[in-house]
Amino acid sequence: MTRDRFTGRVVLVTGSTGMAAAAARAIATEGGSLFVVSKTEPNARALAEAIPGSRWLAADLAQEEAAESAVKECVGAFGRLDAVFNVAGISGRRFGDGPVHELTAEGWDTVMAANVRSMFLVTRAAIRQMLTQGGGGAILNMSSVLAEHPAAPIFSTHAYAASKGAINAFSKAVAAHYAGDGIRVNVIAPAMTATPMSRRAQSDEATMSFVRGRQALAGGALAAEDVVGTALYLLSDDARMVTGQVIAVDGGWGVS
Repeated sequence: MTRDRFTGRVVLVTGSTGMAAAAARAIATEGGSLFVVSKTEPNARALAEAIPGSRWLAADLAQEEAAESAVKECVGAFGRLDAVFNVAGISGRRFGDGPVHELTAEGWDTVMAANVRSMFLVTRAAIRQMLTQGGGGAILNMSSVLAEHPAAPIFSTHAYAASKGAINAFSKAVAAHYAGDGIRVNVIAPAMTATPMSRRAQSDEATMSFVRGRQALAGGALAAEDVVGTALYLLSDDARMVTGQVIAVDGGWGVS
């Protein structure tokens, strides 16, 4: 039976493939009005066009004006903003991320901009809107199991791990500050998931052998849809008493 937890609610999703796309489709199925923002215009357009009634914007959310415009256009389209799922981000390897003795300053800055700065800017714009309109809201930020459970040398992208740790700390601090306003801020931390971002890892047998051992519940990579149930719970009123939490969806990684 289809639930309707998002009927009458407006949700902004950053990113347009993988977990972002799976969540967007599920939110719309449950009645939500959807606004998709992605740096990659063809992907944002294709996702929005596949979901009747949704809107989209192509924007680099690491730019201050772009993040502000995304929230403004969402509110202009639907009249309000009730929830945000910050999924957009990068792995950073091709930009110079890696073990710290090889990590370039450019790689560090690129990863931090794409993963942390963009999340901060969207969260700030969203909270300003939620405070203005009243009634609270929900923000869910995307982390990774690697923030708490490193896996050297298979996943040795140290800027990426640091960026996800920053997201965890930032989200808890923001959750504490705005709980009295009814604004909930949580984090979801998946293990390796089969998305376009992880294609390189999926094609490497040593990596996948490692993953099969650590993600015993999945027997390999998670599917994007495996993350959606927890994401929708945290974005919906089902989790109305949950804030400041980092929820791992890791197939057993953290206990293996």
